[in-house]
Amino acid sequence: MKKKSIHKKKRTAFHAKKSHDTFHLTIFRYAIAFAIAFILSVAVYPLLPKQTSLCANSISCKEPPKFEMETNARGIFNNKPVPVPNIKLSRNENVNPVLGAKTSVGVKHIYVNLATQTLTAYEGDILFMETPISSGLWGKTPKGDFTIWTKFRSTRMTGGSGADYYDLPNVPYVMFFSNEEVPGSAGFSLHGTYWHNNFGHAMSHGCVNMKTTDVGKLYEWADGPVDAAKGTPITIFGDQPSL
Repeated sequence: MKKKSIHKKKRTAFHAKKSHDTFHLTIFRYAIAFAIAFILSVAVYPLLPKQTSLCANSISCKEPPKFEMETNARGIFNNKPVPVPNIKLSRNENVNPVLGAKTSVGVKHIYVNLATQTLTAYEGDILFMETPISSGLWGKTPKGDFTIWTKFRSTRMTGGSGADYYDLPNVPYVMFFSNEEVPGSAGFSLHGTYWHNNFGHAMSHGCVNMKTTDVGKLYEWADGPVDAAKGTPITIFGDQPSL
């Protein structure tokens, strides 16, 4: 009986020591893994390219945007058909102007306030325009300081998926904008809107929707890039109201 008791105690002690060693080994492994992860996050993560927002216009993410104008086209917004107006160009209208209207008032600057869903444009200290807009509902409108990357009198935009799919020909007065973090190819822009009239409320996939009559004036006034000079600056700020 004493021998069995001694053997039993030895086995218990052995298993206890084994469990104790296993526990410490597990802790050690977790510590090593944590240290490696920390080192990678500090040394490697800053070297990785920054992720940009999803495409607001899937076409421009695949190929450079271009002037497009269709006659008797069909459009889709939120996976439902919408009527598409034909684009009417005036006799002297350039389909892809770069420079805006010449002024001597001061530096041009466009401001988009997501909190109030409004756009204001200034020439120096003089207000050129103030109008309601619709920013991103199905996709976020990026915030920050941008410049107009390129301008198109009309183009086609597609994106979304399922219930929010859209395919919109003849989007008028398009001004794509960009900065170092958001490339022009991501498809974010100021543009006219014929598929809804709910301005003052978020309705887009990331772009800044405007009334076509208003954006037409802004389009003629704002500058695209010329030689080494960048286009008209755009500042987007504020927190969009929650639904």
